[in-house]
Amino acid sequence: MNSQNPLYQSNNIISIIKGRIPGQLIIQITDQCNATCPQCSMRKTELFKRSKISEAEVLKMIDAASNKNIQALSFTGGEPFLDTPSLMRMLQYASSTNIPYIRTGTNGFMFMDSDNANFKDKISRFAEELSKTRLRNFWISIDSAEAKTHEQMRGLQGVIRGIEKALPIFHSYGIYPAANLGINRNTGGAGKISMKMTDRELFYEEFREAFEQFYQFIINLGFTMVNSCYPMSVDPENNQDMNAVYGATSVNPIITFTKEEKVELFQALMDTIPNYRSKIRIFTPLVSLYSLIKYYKAEDCSLPCRGGTDFFFVDANDGNTYPCGYRGNENIGKFYNLKIKSIKEKPYCKACDWECFRDPSELIGHFINSVQHPLRYLTDSNKDTQYRALWKSDIKYYLKCDFFDGRKATRIMT
Repeated sequence: MNSQNPLYQSNNIISIIKGRIPGQLIIQITDQCNATCPQCSMRKTELFKRSKISEAEVLKMIDAASNKNIQALSFTGGEPFLDTPSLMRMLQYASSTNIPYIRTGTNGFMFMDSDNANFKDKISRFAEELSKTRLRNFWISIDSAEAKTHEQMRGLQGVIRGIEKALPIFHSYGIYPAANLGINRNTGGAGKISMKMTDRELFYEEFREAFEQFYQFIINLGFTMVNSCYPMSVDPENNQDMNAVYGATSVNPIITFTKEEKVELFQALMDTIPNYRSKIRIFTPLVSLYSLIKYYKAEDCSLPCRGGTDFFFVDANDGNTYPCGYRGNENIGKFYNLKIKSIKEKPYCKACDWECFRDPSELIGHFINSVQHPLRYLTDSNKDTQYRALWKSDIKYYLKCDFFDGRKATRIMT
């Protein structure tokens, strides 16, 4: 067993035996942004008062996260790198703690103007500074398999060419960024996916082709790792319990899908991933997609999200903690005042598809159930044989991928 793997670390084993998942904290340090993404209500064209959590407050949260045995700490926005010096200091400070998984990402605005003579030096300095921290995962958002479409959506001219030039520089400093896809109707290119599903089989094939094109596109760019963010359209009329404080939602048709459309796009992604797992590290677990498909078919076998139990989100607007970015009716105060060990409420929520919390809830939640209730694990009729097989294949794949360590070069996974 590899002691570096989270499932095998002694403090995590104890937590799992007690029915708890190693903790995760996402801090939205700002809701300021310089992009025009139609799938996000934080885009720069939105008119609302922008917020930013003070650096001192963030450092206080980092100390608290370290003391509360938080294992994964993410800094998000808006665009986190709008104030690069401040974020770098946060990353350096987090690196001095016992938190093993430190993560952040960008829309890639710093990769524009790659024809400038100083571009290579600028990116080299940036990569070198990141390499001096213990940042484990660094993501770059990409919305489409077509460079032109992505750049039009984001309003970031020339960014794809800059990313292609920057990746070898990052690799030379031991940083292997992940492409981060927010699934949308332009995933395979503009106009290639129907704006309204009229034929389920056709809609499935459109998304199947889109995912294949996207994976090949980012492989050709030089990425060694990829993640997919599930569509986060929130229908306020049909989901009264949701009150998103995190602005990565939109009612734009490009990101809005019906339950029937979600079944087809999740199935298309689930069927595409196995063909690319040996070519690029794909974080998306098959068992989560399977569970989401069953959920939207009203054949639910999914496990509830552990947001508010083990996972937490801090909002930039008020600096307070929420179970996740979408349960905005449940303000639980300052993170450093939160007594995580005293939380007795069992996980219950299945109201959104936010993969940051739902994926680990499914993967490790099933592991917890098998450890705590081995007989039930063997006989539970709610977990069918396909679910079990997918879960086992995901765990084996995660182990082979070193749990997606963004500071290690890729290797062929079989």
